[in-house]
Amino acid sequence: MANLEKDEDAKAFLPPPVNSRQAPKSHPIHVIGAVVLFYFVISLSVVFLNKFILSTSEYKFPYPLFVTWFQLVVALIVLLVWSHLGKTNKSFALIPPYEFNLEIARKVAPLTFMYVMMLALNNLCLQYVEVTFYQVARSLSIVFNIIFTFTILGQSTSAPAIMACVIVFLGFAIGSYGEINFSWEGVLYGVGSSAFVALYGIYVKKTLSVVENNQWRLLHYNTTLSILFLAPLVFFSGELSDIAAYVYFLDEFPFWFLMTITGVSGFAVNIAMFLQIKYTSALTNTISGTAKACVQTVLAAMIFQNPISVMNATGILLALFGSGYYSWIRYKEMVSNDLV
Repeated sequence: MANLEKDEDAKAFLPPPVNSRQAPKSHPIHVIGAVVLFYFVISLSVVFLNKFILSTSEYKFPYPLFVTWFQLVVALIVLLVWSHLGKTNKSFALIPPYEFNLEIARKVAPLTFMYVMMLALNNLCLQYVEVTFYQVARSLSIVFNIIFTFTILGQSTSAPAIMACVIVFLGFAIGSYGEINFSWEGVLYGVGSSAFVALYGIYVKKTLSVVENNQWRLLHYNTTLSILFLAPLVFFSGELSDIAAYVYFLDEFPFWFLMTITGVSGFAVNIAMFLQIKYTSALTNTISGTAKACVQTVLAAMIFQNPISVMNATGILLALFGSGYYSWIRYKEMVSNDLV
């Protein structure tokens, strides 16, 4: 979710689209505005709902691996229903009929491992850090992207992009040092998640060829395999035994409704990103991803009223600026190479 979909926060269930030549967009402004707004609302909802479930709601359900697994199950159910409806209703024809071929699954499995680690570490990070600091904790995916692009693909990076990464790293260092509610666990999980975001973005391009470059077919395999891969982690982590022994609200409908809504929202990110790619330009996607990160930080400060020091605020601003600058540089490079 390569800069994962130009948005590294909540693209939990969507593989990045393949870079391809796009026809110029000429859609009405109100359609473009509605699409971008839909993306903002859905993408922000996933982050805030996850944080709400894990540490700030009346439930304070501190089991991020189980939360991730359950949301994947919800996403798979939605995927199955949607793809089935698409067989008879053209309105749902966006997603092809569900498939699961063992030979293809074997080839997708390495990517799914990265996908699972990305999702699990992401929610673990969100459990331990404030949402205002979340973007900083996850910002190093850009740095890892450059490192892995060079070490794995043997591709060099332009000087302006490297400068953007230096800014991001400075923001990460300053923001971490100035974070009032600092958590080593949260930072380490954020760094780990950033590494797997970068790896996932690189390897997904190779794996898409296995499913004929169809991101929705890849979603079938990724979601199904992720449920299978994550189940042992949930079991051996001790979360299931803790939930059975200490959680008293398992029979409460509001809790499961909240969990289900979050899973549906995670799946809806797929639709939001598809619509944004279809109805807007690459430049709009670049600006939208950066603007969403800024809005997310501001809303988090307002909603959760997290204490922010001057150094923490400086680090957040540097990380956001560096991320936005990097996205802009990558967009300009794509334009110069005639990829958009």
